Amino acid sequence: MNQESVVNESEVTSPEIILSVRHLCKFYGINRLAARKMLQEGSGKSEILQETGVTVAIDDVSFDVEKGKIFTLIGPSGSGKSTVVRCINMLQCPTSGKILFEGSDVTKMNRHELHDLRRSKISMVFQGFGLMSHRDVLGNVTYGLEVRGVDKIERERKAMEMIELVGLNGWERKSTGDLSGGMKQRVGIARALCNDPDLLLMDEPFSALDPLSRRDMQFELLSIQKKLEKTIVFITHDINEAFKIGDTVGIMRDGRIEQLGTPENLALSPANDYIKEFLYGMDRTKILSVKHIMITPSCLIHDHADPHTAIREMNENNVSTAYVIGRAMEFIGVVTLNGALQARHDKLPSVLSVIMRGVPTVEQDVMIGDIISVASDTPFPLAVVDDRGRLSGIVSRAAILSNLS
Repeated sequence: MNQESVVNESEVTSPEIILSVRHLCKFYGINRLAARKMLQEGSGKSEILQETGVTVAIDDVSFDVEKGKIFTLIGPSGSGKSTVVRCINMLQCPTSGKILFEGSDVTKMNRHELHDLRRSKISMVFQGFGLMSHRDVLGNVTYGLEVRGVDKIERERKAMEMIELVGLNGWERKSTGDLSGGMKQRVGIARALCNDPDLLLMDEPFSALDPLSRRDMQFELLSIQKKLEKTIVFITHDINEAFKIGDTVGIMRDGRIEQLGTPENLALSPANDYIKEFLYGMDRTKILSVKHIMITPSCLIHDHADPHTAIREMNENNVSTAYVIGRAMEFIGVVTLNGALQARHDKLPSVLSVIMRGVPTVEQDVMIGDIISVASDTPFPLAVVDDRGRLSGIVSRAAILSNLS
């Protein structure tokens, strides 16, 4: 695991941290002490299973989840990601470790406390939808509130808010059998949100959907999270989905988290060869922004520069384009070598009349994928400007192409 990502257990949990998982382990089998000893000695999962009959599902997993953020766990089948999320609400009991939710250790809660936790604090959305076929859409969404004893008028009012939020207004009296896969998953999300949980657990919720429905649901989830600012732990096996949705991503292998970080940090600084291979083929244009690939322009001139200065600067820097700035570094436009030569031929006192104005610019926080069409139509590197229009750097087409998956 990337040691920079290890959480210090002695640190006081920040008010922004709603969930802290510490040294979580889950073993299946009887001879767990022998299995733990073999783990400490460096044995692998397959060797431990062969020698002891114990399956190591999770091995020393630690991470924090900030309030209002989306934390994604990704890894190949059998890596332990779904086991982690099912331990959080104690659908599966961990062998050891702590799960601190809002400061309370979930692993030490009694049955009554866990019951209340699942009813009012933590909701879960499953891959297989988990809808009740004998109830219509409204009946499915209201179920959690009904179990809590909320009166019919109030629970249906709240349910209709969530049904509208997920885009199913008008379908509330339809049978779940009339719905597409994407619509069924919207019902599942509405049902989970209807209880107004502080934490939403999503175990590969979109993996059964076709690519188009999956993309729509990803967008829908991000829209909902932006509106409601829910804290979400999201499990997936799709690398592009994990990086698109997650504020923080944990990459798992053999029950351990190999590396934790933001999508940008993981893409730019993979911790080991496994992470590099895992990220191979990832669509970097949807993860990295312009600030990650922009460079400082080598040729800058002021708007009052004379043609001789412009030509000299371009020759010395071996370029055919100069970026023109004002007194406060505001970006004005571009002067080409041909334009400067023409200005010198015409004996003009400055390059003002040959500046190409109104050329496309981009901001540094824009995703690379969003500027591909603009960059392809521009004969020179795009100028990157800040919110005051000041020149921050430039982005070449070569830099954009090198980040295409």
